[in-house]
Amino acid sequence: MNEDQIKNQINELIKDEIQEVINEYVDAKESTKESGLGFVPAEDEKELNVKVSKNEIDKIIKEYKKIKKSQRSNLSQVRKLGLLDKHGRPLK
Repeated sequence: MNEDQIKNQINELIKDEIQEVINEYVDAKESTKESGLGFVPAEDEKELNVKVSKNEIDKIIKEYKKIKKSQRSNLSQVRKLGLLDKHGRPLK
């Protein structure tokens, strides 16, 4: 995968996470209306804007690449085999 594909995947994950939080908020708002505790709607706030720093995205990409590199390592491949040492403990 190239870096643009990784950035696109991270952006999609962030959008999904934000949408999930919004859905939970709306559900909570609707349930409190039914119980009489509702919120006062703000007519001015009809649009949600979210800004994510490019530095944060770059940190996520760096961490992702580090994880993928370690998963491709020979030691990682040995761990996947589930081998045991001479005392019967799994290899670390």
